[in-house]
Amino acid sequence: MTDLEAIEKRQSRRGYQGTPIAAARIKQLQVLIEQYNKSGNLTLQFIEDGREAFQGFNLGYGMFSGVRSYLAMVGKTADLHLKEKVGYYGELLVLESTKFGLGTCWVGGTFNRNHCPCKVNEDETLVCLITVGNANEKKGFRENAIYKLAHRGTKSLEQLYSSDAPTPDWFLEGMKAVQKAPSAINQQPVYFTFKKDTVTAEVKHTDNHQPIDLGIAKAHFEIAAGGKFELGNQGSFKKNI
Repeated sequence: MTDLEAIEKRQSRRGYQGTPIAAARIKQLQVLIEQYNKSGNLTLQFIEDGREAFQGFNLGYGMFSGVRSYLAMVGKTADLHLKEKVGYYGELLVLESTKFGLGTCWVGGTFNRNHCPCKVNEDETLVCLITVGNANEKKGFRENAIYKLAHRGTKSLEQLYSSDAPTPDWFLEGMKAVQKAPSAINQQPVYFTFKKDTVTAEVKHTDNHQPIDLGIAKAHFEIAAGGKFELGNQGSFKKNI
């Protein structure tokens, strides 16, 4: 499965079997985590059995079932681009997990941070989690309902960007991949601009979850369009030659 095929196939999954991930798959994820930690100066961690973080009666824990494993997205609190990098590298791990046949879901607040066994140093922040595991073969009623509710207002391609000239095919392919990128409550807050042959991406708010969505959207665009974004809000894109 290619990255583009993984983008097409990926769906947020909230119902899991509660069974361990195959050791070979864990090893593959660990190799990627080590690579991304080095590239992004992060402390991403794979938690093999952290089910206690999803047990309880508050904060909507009931939106998930059977969660056993997840990725703890940790990095330096002082890093101005921490959330964007979490979104970017986290989504790359999501797509790799999709290739492995595993289910995933970004989780912002509906888990118990006090019961997450990840290591967070004094100068670090646990930004969010990404559940990963053997998803149930079929979605249950509740999971289906949540999915339909979240995707009832998906934006059209034209609502996600503006341009001052006809856009090339590679840009449109990038935007199609962005349209399929996950975002908090499917708000799709990332806006792209094609101006004087320069592509930029931005969000309106940088003091909440939106920089995570920015990183995710940039990852999808890069995969489909071929190139690399600068870090930061309104960071520009350099197309591969």
